[in-house]
Amino acid sequence: MTSAGTLLCEVRGVVEAPVERVAGLLLRVRPGPVGRDNCFPLAEHGGTLTGGPDRFVLAAPGHTMTVEVGPDLLATQGGWWYRGEYRIAPDPAGTLLVHQVRNVAESLRWGVPLVNGFFRQLGPRTRDGFAVLLDRVGAELGCRARLLDRR
Repeated sequence: MTSAGTLLCEVRGVVEAPVERVAGLLLRVRPGPVGRDNCFPLAEHGGTLTGGPDRFVLAAPGHTMTVEVGPDLLATQGGWWYRGEYRIAPDPAGTLLVHQVRNVAESLRWGVPLVNGFFRQLGPRTRDGFAVLLDRVGAELGCRARLLDRR
Protein backbone atom coordinates (compact mmCIF):
# COMPACT_ATOMS: atom_id res chain seq x y z
CA MET A 1 0.00 0.00 0.00
CA THR A 2 1.30 3.41 -0.86
CA SER A 3 0.70 6.55 1.13
CA ALA A 4 -2.06 8.82 -0.07
CA GLY A 5 -2.65 12.53 0.21
CA THR A 6 -0.45 15.32 1.48
CA LEU A 7 1.76 14.75 4.51
CA LEU A 8 0.83 17.14 7.34
CA CYS A 9 3.04 15.79 10.12
CA GLU A 10 5.21 12.82 11.02
CA VAL A 11 6.54 11.40 14.29
CA ARG A 12 8.91 8.49 14.81
CA GLY A 13 9.80 6.17 17.64
CA VAL A 14 11.72 3.00 18.39
CA VAL A 15 10.34 -0.06 20.13
CA GLU A 16 13.13 -2.25 21.49
CA ALA A 17 11.52 -5.49 20.34
CA PRO A 18 11.76 -7.51 17.12
CA VAL A 19 9.60 -6.41 14.18
CA GLU A 20 7.62 -9.66 14.37
CA ARG A 21 6.52 -8.95 17.97
CA VAL A 22 5.61 -5.34 17.21
CA ALA A 23 3.72 -6.36 14.05
CA GLY A 24 1.90 -9.05 16.01
CA LEU A 25 0.61 -6.39 18.36
CA LEU A 26 0.02 -3.37 16.11
CA LEU A 27 -1.11 -5.08 12.91
CA ARG A 28 -3.46 -7.68 14.43
CA VAL A 29 -6.87 -6.66 13.06
CA ARG A 30 -9.98 -8.80 12.69
CA PRO A 31 -13.75 -8.32 12.79
CA GLY A 32 -15.09 -7.67 16.27
CA PRO A 33 -14.69 -5.22 19.14
CA VAL A 34 -11.58 -3.02 19.13
CA GLY A 35 -9.43 -3.67 22.18
CA ARG A 36 -6.07 -4.72 23.53
CA ASP A 37 -6.03 -7.82 21.30
CA ASN A 38 -7.64 -6.28 18.20
CA CYS A 39 -6.42 -3.11 16.44
CA PHE A 40 -4.25 -2.19 19.43
CA PRO A 41 -3.51 1.42 18.34
CA LEU A 42 -7.25 2.15 18.55
CA ALA A 43 -7.90 0.14 21.74
CA GLU A 44 -8.78 3.25 23.73
CA HIS A 45 -10.93 4.55 20.86
CA GLY A 46 -13.46 1.72 21.07
CA GLY A 47 -15.91 0.57 18.44
CA THR A 48 -16.46 -2.55 16.38
CA LEU A 49 -14.69 -3.63 13.19
CA THR A 50 -16.43 -5.34 10.27
CA GLY A 51 -14.99 -6.55 6.96
CA GLY A 52 -11.50 -7.80 6.33
CA PRO A 53 -9.07 -9.28 5.79
CA ASP A 54 -7.14 -6.13 4.81
CA ARG A 55 -9.84 -3.44 4.79
CA PHE A 56 -12.32 -2.90 7.63
CA VAL A 57 -14.97 -0.42 8.70
CA LEU A 58 -14.78 0.76 12.29
CA ALA A 59 -18.12 1.83 13.74
CA ALA A 60 -17.48 3.90 16.85
CA PRO A 61 -19.77 6.17 18.87
CA GLY A 62 -20.64 9.11 16.63
CA HIS A 63 -18.59 8.18 13.56
CA THR A 64 -17.19 5.53 11.24
CA MET A 65 -13.78 5.16 9.66
CA THR A 66 -11.90 2.83 7.38
CA VAL A 67 -9.05 0.71 8.75
CA GLU A 68 -6.52 -0.83 6.36
CA VAL A 69 -3.86 -3.32 7.36
CA GLY A 70 -0.87 -4.66 5.44
CA PRO A 71 2.43 -6.38 6.20
CA ASP A 72 3.99 -3.19 7.62
CA LEU A 73 1.06 -0.72 7.75
CA LEU A 74 -2.03 0.13 9.75
CA ALA A 75 -3.98 3.08 8.32
CA THR A 76 -7.13 4.77 9.58
CA GLN A 77 -9.16 7.12 7.44
CA GLY A 78 -12.25 9.10 8.35
CA GLY A 79 -13.98 12.40 7.97
CA TRP A 80 -13.45 14.31 4.78
CA TRP A 81 -9.70 14.78 5.06
CA TYR A 82 -8.02 12.62 7.74
CA ARG A 83 -5.74 9.64 7.19
CA GLY A 84 -3.37 8.35 9.87
CA GLU A 85 -0.73 5.79 8.96
CA TYR A 86 1.45 3.67 11.24
CA ARG A 87 4.38 1.94 9.54
CA ILE A 88 6.87 -0.46 11.05
CA ALA A 89 10.38 -1.30 9.83
CA PRO A 90 13.47 -3.00 11.22
CA ASP A 91 15.79 -0.82 13.29
CA PRO A 92 19.17 -1.65 14.88
CA ALA A 93 17.49 -1.25 18.30
CA GLY A 94 14.41 -3.31 17.35
CA THR A 95 11.55 -1.74 15.41
CA LEU A 96 11.10 1.73 13.95
CA LEU A 97 7.50 2.95 14.23
CA VAL A 98 6.49 5.92 12.08
CA HIS A 99 3.15 7.72 12.36
CA GLN A 100 2.02 10.11 9.65
CA VAL A 101 -1.08 12.30 9.43
CA ARG A 102 -2.19 13.04 5.87
CA ASN A 103 -4.75 15.27 4.17
CA VAL A 104 -6.69 13.04 1.76
CA ALA A 105 -9.51 15.46 0.96
CA GLU A 106 -10.71 14.83 -2.59
CA SER A 107 -12.22 18.27 -2.97
CA LEU A 108 -11.48 21.59 -1.33
CA ARG A 109 -8.12 20.16 -0.21
CA TRP A 110 -6.83 23.71 0.26
CA GLY A 111 -9.64 24.40 2.73
CA VAL A 112 -8.65 21.76 5.28
CA PRO A 113 -6.29 24.05 7.23
CA LEU A 114 -8.78 26.92 7.04
CA VAL A 115 -11.74 25.06 8.53
CA ASN A 116 -9.70 23.18 11.09
CA GLY A 117 -8.31 25.82 13.42
CA PHE A 118 -6.59 23.11 15.41
CA PHE A 119 -3.92 22.72 12.72
CA ARG A 120 -1.65 25.00 14.71
CA GLN A 121 -1.64 22.24 17.32
CA LEU A 122 -1.71 19.25 14.96
CA GLY A 123 2.01 18.49 15.28
CA PRO A 124 2.19 18.71 19.09
CA ARG A 125 -1.08 16.80 19.53
CA THR A 126 0.06 14.07 17.16
CA ARG A 127 3.41 13.83 18.93
CA ASP A 128 1.77 13.63 22.37
CA GLY A 129 -0.70 10.96 21.25
CA PHE A 130 2.09 8.97 19.62
CA ALA A 131 4.16 9.14 22.82
CA VAL A 132 1.20 7.66 24.73
CA LEU A 133 0.92 4.86 22.14
CA LEU A 134 4.65 4.13 22.45
CA ASP A 135 4.28 3.87 26.23
CA ARG A 136 1.37 1.44 25.79
CA VAL A 137 3.32 -0.66 23.27
CA GLY A 138 6.35 -0.81 25.55
CA ALA A 139 4.20 -1.83 28.53
CA GLU A 140 2.35 -4.47 26.51
CA LEU A 141 5.54 -5.99 25.08
CA GLY A 142 7.62 -5.53 28.24
CA CYS A 143 10.32 -3.48 26.54
CA ARG A 144 11.56 0.09 26.12
CA ALA A 145 9.87 2.31 23.59
CA ARG A 146 10.98 5.86 22.99
CA LEU A 147 10.09 8.85 20.89
CA LEU A 148 12.78 9.90 18.41
CA ASP A 149 11.42 13.32 17.57
CA ARG A 150 12.11 16.32 19.76
CA ARG A 151 9.85 19.35 20.18
